[in-house]
Amino acid sequence: MTRIALASDHAGFAYKQEIARHLRGAGHDVVDFGTDSEESVDYPLFIGRAAAAVAAGECERGIVLGGSGNGEAMAANRRRGIRCALCWSVESARLARQHNDANMISFGQRLLSLELVLEMVDAWLATPFEGGRHIARLEQLDRVE
Repeated sequence: MTRIALASDHAGFAYKQEIARHLRGAGHDVVDFGTDSEESVDYPLFIGRAAAAVAAGECERGIVLGGSGNGEAMAANRRRGIRCALCWSVESARLARQHNDANMISFGQRLLSLELVLEMVDAWLATPFEGGRHIARLEQLDRVE
């Protein structure tokens, strides 16, 4: 299956643990970059390590979490080669893969139900990149970096 980097801050810790269980149950290899509790931490360190692993090809995909998911998506997207999408619906997760070839996704634990997050994870993992007209757009993004 897929090797997936997983990271969160304290506000996304509980869902990170549930996502890890869900992914392992589906046969995926999960690499947990922390944090390891609900004790307050600064997210860039944990998210940065997960994004680095995806960018280096050590993990095929990555999932990051926080209270809103915004800061975590921003932190991941600082790394060259990362396309991290903040997702809020199954359709946003599916389109992140289909049109944007998102290799990472971000969620806000304080804003979404666990059931919805797990549905989004499954949709994102199952959706292939469409390619075609979207390739030129991704190449333009790479040139901006």
